[in-house]
Amino acid sequence: MFRLWAKIWKDNRMLKDMVVVNDDPDMTRTRKIFAAIDEVCRAYDLSKPIWLDSTIAEFRKHDKVKFTQDHFIDAIDFDALEIHVIEED
Repeated sequence: MFRLWAKIWKDNRMLKDMVVVNDDPDMTRTRKIFAAIDEVCRAYDLSKPIWLDSTIAEFRKHDKVKFTQDHFIDAIDFDALEIHVIEED
């Protein structure tokens, strides 16, 4: 089972969070991550964040990353969208 926890932060407070579960054994880890991010963006009505080189490096190192305004084309009304892989098969 694959679970990704998404949290929206503003002023050091968590405003919203959700856990996305994917148990499709045929999907690669990368596809599961992108599918989970797509689901989070649909649920919160957000544009998809842009993965910068620093974002990729941080995610590879910690399985966790924060997307700020710099990662979105549209304006956001929060400080950061944080994603964290909390369980993998």
